[in-house]
Amino acid sequence: MKRYEVLFILNLAGKEEDLNDAVERVKSVLTEAGAKVETIQKMDKKPFAQVTDKSVPAGHYVNMIFDIAPSAVAGLRPKFARVAEVYRFLLTLAPKV
Repeated sequence: MKRYEVLFILNLAGKEEDLNDAVERVKSVLTEAGAKVETIQKMDKKPFAQVTDKSVPAGHYVNMIFDIAPSAVAGLRPKFARVAEVYRFLLTLAPKV
């Protein structure tokens, strides 16, 4: 098991009250893949510095730290693609504690 950190940009399209539901859907994808979620940090909604899609000018940022087998990491990308609210994500190795 290795420790990873993933930063999600969620597109809720004006549904601010659905942030908790979207975070739970993403967390369930991780746990189904065998991850043990350590922390979840919900950050503010922030506008993008450069807008590539005019229908999505901002996003909710959520950071998660979790442990998972390195062999399972490659299968996360298609699973995150099935969660409609996930606009973008960045997955990195988490710093050692």
